[in-house]
Amino acid sequence: MPELLQDYLPIAIFIGVAAVIALVLMAAPFAVAFRNPDPEKMSAYECGFNAFDDARMKFDVRFYLVAILFIIFDLEVAFLFPWAVAFGDLGWFGFWSMMVFLGVLTVGFIYEWRKGALEWD
Repeated sequence: MPELLQDYLPIAIFIGVAAVIALVLMAAPFAVAFRNPDPEKMSAYECGFNAFDDARMKFDVRFYLVAILFIIFDLEVAFLFPWAVAFGDLGWFGFWSMMVFLGVLTVGFIYEWRKGALEWD
């Protein structure tokens, strides 16, 4: 049993060092930061402008559709690079599984297109 625990000792040390670093980084701002509140610093700030509306206002559905569109293309690129590198070793099963994946992404893209997410007023 001690040999088994000795195998896990580097992992325990790593977790301990990571916890200490995390605690130090979380406590450092409280020790280093200046405490000089100012009305300008305490005011609401949104993208370089004063807040002009309620934070809980409704967003246009096109923002969500564009986010879905980004995820579609992001996933496509993230999976295409490793697939292209290992293409010679995958065979026909790897080829057709990627074609099914690209088909699903194409259906998602057509859905976005039909909903008008690509057209801005």
